[in-house]
Amino acid sequence: MGAASAFVLFVYAVARRDTAGFVRVRLLLGRFLALGLEFQLASDVLTTAVAPTFEEIGKLAAIAAIRTALNYFLAREINREREELERATTSVDPTKP
Repeated sequence: MGAASAFVLFVYAVARRDTAGFVRVRLLLGRFLALGLEFQLASDVLTTAVAPTFEEIGKLAAIAAIRTALNYFLAREINREREELERATTSVDPTKP
């Protein structure tokens, strides 16, 4: 659903040649990716909770660490892009009266 929404917005931004629209598409897709990572991690935890072995627990710990790192950096990138987008939309152009 998230990829489809982002694709529709991307096509719309390309048709309008709206460069700020690309940033919005990236933010939307990033939020959906972060949500997907959280659901995958929860799925792995539930799968391991049924009948865990030490090997499965080790794999889960590695997967959790990797996904948590990915989610952290993705969230940081989303926040940075959002701040840049807000600055760009609220800044006043000094050449216009």
